[in-house]
Amino acid sequence: MSASINENFLKLNESYLFSEIARRIRTWQESNPEVSDKLIRMGIGDVTRPLPKTVVNAMIKAAGEMGEPETFRGYGPEQGYDFLKEAIRNYYTKFGVELNPDEIFISDGAKSDLGNILDLFDKKNTVLVTDPVYPVYVDTNMMDGRKIILAMSSEDNGFLPLPSPEYKADIIYLCSPNNPTGAVYNREGLQKWVDFARENGSIILFDAAYECFITGDYPHSIYEIPGAREVAIEFCSLSKKAGFTGTRCGYTVVPDTLTRGEGNLNKMWLRRQTTKFNGVSYITQRGAEAVFSQEGEKEIEENIQYYRDNAKIITDTMDKLGIYYTGGKNSPYIWLKCPGDLDSWDFFDKLLKEVYVVGTPGAGFGKSGTNFFRLTAFSTHDNTREAMRRFEEFVSQLVK
Repeated sequence: MSASINENFLKLNESYLFSEIARRIRTWQESNPEVSDKLIRMGIGDVTRPLPKTVVNAMIKAAGEMGEPETFRGYGPEQGYDFLKEAIRNYYTKFGVELNPDEIFISDGAKSDLGNILDLFDKKNTVLVTDPVYPVYVDTNMMDGRKIILAMSSEDNGFLPLPSPEYKADIIYLCSPNNPTGAVYNREGLQKWVDFARENGSIILFDAAYECFITGDYPHSIYEIPGAREVAIEFCSLSKKAGFTGTRCGYTVVPDTLTRGEGNLNKMWLRRQTTKFNGVSYITQRGAEAVFSQEGEKEIEENIQYYRDNAKIITDTMDKLGIYYTGGKNSPYIWLKCPGDLDSWDFFDKLLKEVYVVGTPGAGFGKSGTNFFRLTAFSTHDNTREAMRRFEEFVSQLVK
């Protein structure tokens, strides 16, 4: 006899979206070494601003503590240190949300927890994702063999689909502000999803990784919506808020009253984490605590505003060219309709080869993205302006 494999992995696309993008860029660079240094990347959502000084100083101090016998720390609590959970709890009070510290679980990022949370659910559950969609939602469920249904979005609904009676789903993924479209649900829209989940016994997995970009009266947390504590688990990350893409820290909120059948999901997640996860380092968590300090928040807001300014450079260009888009105002992502009715991969190749600008083909996020394209605001001001200058010139030639 020999070990059998999880054959669900064989159903996945051979290449993850961003791996395919990297392959195409590499092929182009190898064929065009004389201009490869002119490449401007506006595709993958990685930040470019450094960690705030307050965060760095807190991590330096914590590293020093680890070098002294009196302050050295070994294994920490798998669910996170109380000092960081308390800082996050206080942050939520700004949105009128009261959390119990035991409802907050510190992680190495939202992406990990969005996949790992599935340990709590039966593989027979049906999953609803919006299309276009962050690929991790789909791929992690395909790995478990769950049935996936799609809530399609388009220009007609502003890429913000709402519940429909035909959606028979046990698990619902929502992301607001959305990746990849940048669209953000208002309170009325999220209330409809919460009501739908309550009526159907569904669980909402709410990805709030981009909540820090919200301005105006849009919900930062799904728990601002009445009834959400009965149906929702929330995931957030410091990657975009504070530049932790390489430092790795996030958190998941599981209400202590959230139950299904005889299972309390808060206790189940605690059991899962204490079994399969050893926690985030003390040094990183001290840095994360500083994110929520008065000085840290001031420095972080300056970085976020920097990206908002980039987004405005992009949206101003779209407005000038008369190109339909969503995002950019409450999100670092701009989701635009490909000029000239081009397929998104064709548009990707032409933009790369003709003006040396990289974005993300919408088709990589689902069928609804076939003729759409994602640009990000995570570049420098100079590169963003230059990319948009080239983009405008390119589009003007394309639609002649």
